[in-house]
Amino acid sequence: MQRRINKVAVLGSGVMGSRIACHFAGIGVKVLLLDIAPKELNEAEQKKGLSLDHPAVKNRIVNDALQAALKSNPSPVYSKEVAQHITTGNFTDNMKDIANVDWIIEVVVENLNIKKVVFEQVEQFRKPGTLITSNTSGIPIHLMTEGRSEDFQEHFCGTHFFNPPRYLRLLEIIPTPHTSQEVIDFLMHYGDLYLGKTTVLCKDTPAFIANRVGVFSIMAIFHIMQKMGLTVDEVDALTGPVIGRPKSATFRTADVVGIDTLVKVANGVAENCPTDEARDIFQIPPFLQKIVENNWLGDKTGQGFYKKTKGAGGKEILTLNLETMEYGPKQKAKFPGIEAAKPIEDLKQRIRALAVGTDKSAQFYQQFHAHLFSYISHRIPEIADDLYKVDDAMKAGFGWEIGAFETWDLLGVKANVDAIKAQGLTVATWVEDMVAKGITSFYKIDGGKKYYYNQNTGDYALIPGADSFIILENRASNIVWKNSVSNLYDLGDGIVCLDWKTKMNTIGGEVLDAVNKAVDRAEKDFRGLVIGNDGGNFSAGANVGMIFMLAAEQEYDELDMAVRLFQRSTMRLRYSSIPTVVAPHGLTLGGGCEMCLHADKVQAAAESYIGLVELGVGLIPGGGGTKEMTVRASDQFRDGQIELPHLQERFLAIGTAKVSTSAEEAYGLGILDRNKDSITMNQSRLIADAKEKAIEMAEAGYTRPQERTDIKVLGRGALGALLAGINGMKFGNYISEHDAKIATKLAYVMCGGDLTDTAVVSEQYLLDLEREAFLSLSGERKTLERLQSVIKTGKPIRN
Repeated sequence: MQRRINKVAVLGSGVMGSRIACHFAGIGVKVLLLDIAPKELNEAEQKKGLSLDHPAVKNRIVNDALQAALKSNPSPVYSKEVAQHITTGNFTDNMKDIANVDWIIEVVVENLNIKKVVFEQVEQFRKPGTLITSNTSGIPIHLMTEGRSEDFQEHFCGTHFFNPPRYLRLLEIIPTPHTSQEVIDFLMHYGDLYLGKTTVLCKDTPAFIANRVGVFSIMAIFHIMQKMGLTVDEVDALTGPVIGRPKSATFRTADVVGIDTLVKVANGVAENCPTDEARDIFQIPPFLQKIVENNWLGDKTGQGFYKKTKGAGGKEILTLNLETMEYGPKQKAKFPGIEAAKPIEDLKQRIRALAVGTDKSAQFYQQFHAHLFSYISHRIPEIADDLYKVDDAMKAGFGWEIGAFETWDLLGVKANVDAIKAQGLTVATWVEDMVAKGITSFYKIDGGKKYYYNQNTGDYALIPGADSFIILENRASNIVWKNSVSNLYDLGDGIVCLDWKTKMNTIGGEVLDAVNKAVDRAEKDFRGLVIGNDGGNFSAGANVGMIFMLAAEQEYDELDMAVRLFQRSTMRLRYSSIPTVVAPHGLTLGGGCEMCLHADKVQAAAESYIGLVELGVGLIPGGGGTKEMTVRASDQFRDGQIELPHLQERFLAIGTAKVSTSAEEAYGLGILDRNKDSITMNQSRLIADAKEKAIEMAEAGYTRPQERTDIKVLGRGALGALLAGINGMKFGNYISEHDAKIATKLAYVMCGGDLTDTAVVSEQYLLDLEREAFLSLSGERKTLERLQSVIKTGKPIRN
């Protein structure tokens, strides 16, 4: 059966339901979002004289929920326009409309009896063969199918999205014994390719995979912190980005998720998993029970482990003292081990360094890893038949950069089996057997592919679906050139990929040298080049530290050479004899954006935040970005049309330092081009998709384009209009004096300089203007202040 999803019904419009609806709408699917009709009028409806049968009243709950979702931050949609794909209704009037959908997703309250009532209604109108799934996070999936028809049971499954669905990449697929294999296979594939999810096949066990291991980790940390006398601030310093976990670490995560939710999952495991060897860890400690009794449930109640207050000095975040149950100022945690490890950029090396020390932080990590490794060993095969599923779930659902079994590999399997036993804990028999056979790791890389240890066969097996992904760190044996910060990988089929690893993947001289070397090598020995990486972000832009140093020391000749190198590098991407594809994801700012603007094509991850942000640091785009936006404005000019609005749009995109909140939004900013650039929903597929794009161009007979000499610039007429707008913004106190100076330089370049009339110029002419403006601004004291602020604090000042 060739199954397609054109329309989805989401039953339940709460926080999860409304956001699941938004995510489907974001990929172009039509959505019917339904909820119950109110049982009584609110005050506003009474004043209007409305009745309970009025459509506005009947759909009030669902409409209010959808509007709240659309207004929330971060946004659940890739662009506001996708809301038009969502139709709202209520269970009373519109349940019949589910007969016309391809997939029904139930997201009502977590109560089995209520869910059964909803499914009773669903079965009256659902057409045979329609997918029907539940987003429950705790109720056993098989209990929901009791009393349902055979067709319902065959097409029913658990699909557990994590909140917020747009940003958390995990989708747990939980079949029942009755679910057909066709449905399972379809959901695994659709979640991956279309929804952009890491789809993990789970067993129908309490809390499934991610919440079972994730909540255990949190509860174990509570246990260890009490034993070691640690504070909330200290634990969050230990369990955040320093070990590759989200900034929310442990206690902030609990506040965001909801402390009552955490307690509910922990109690559920304790009650429903009597044979769990770590069941005692799930017992709710007194401090946590007290917090729940006080209704301090986290963000939803305004306070939890942390509390925001407004004082004379502005907003302040207070931390809960778990001994006194009183809030106080945040205290900076100080651990010698962490201070020593922080400068280590490579996360794997940093984790090793943190775990082998002797201070209090190392003692914490040693105890935590012993508990974690012991626990996950016993969960195979209880919650998953294959260990890689645990790692996939934790990385995609809880934001761990390195999975639990991967961390165990990193710290040594045999050494940690001994460490676990030294803590009085146990290791599963299959791990003991693995070590006894001399197998020293849970994973291995062979031929650029990742294999996992299969405890059933006692041998390694290829991770399913690995052929669809290209993970660069797995391809160390395919490096054909490298320097101290960059690697050039042979991806096969005549395509190479350049990546670099610097702080925030910023772009300096060595990176630019690598770009030029990569183009040279690709032209000589290959047929296409991809630029992309597996890091957290594509690139935060040019190395502002280098720019500040050269400008502060007035090394303008050196700075001029650096800007020329950047311009030559981006132009080299544009005018090479092989196709170039840039694959951005995450932050793609400044120079990273300029690389995208000059590639033959861009294959962007859906979660790409792209923009030319140089104005914020007192500069204009100097790596060809100003030139390229001017070229794109010129290409929009049409005979008989007013040309200035096209230029103004591009000018404002740079002048307001606008950054897209998604790849989709980057189309509207003129950074991505719908005629040539594409979006990948699942970031794990990004490099593979970019490679295919390069192959397509090569096989279509790629020919080196010719440099442009036909760019129309609008001269003084447009310059005057732009300057009038700048002065208006300045006199209205919307921008500072220095902002106005930068914007004036930008306008000068984009209008082609001081030309009396419209003219046709070359790219090089605009690049020279761009470079001159960049250099002149770099000598400004206020620009140096902005650059220095970014270096020190990560944020520019507005001076």
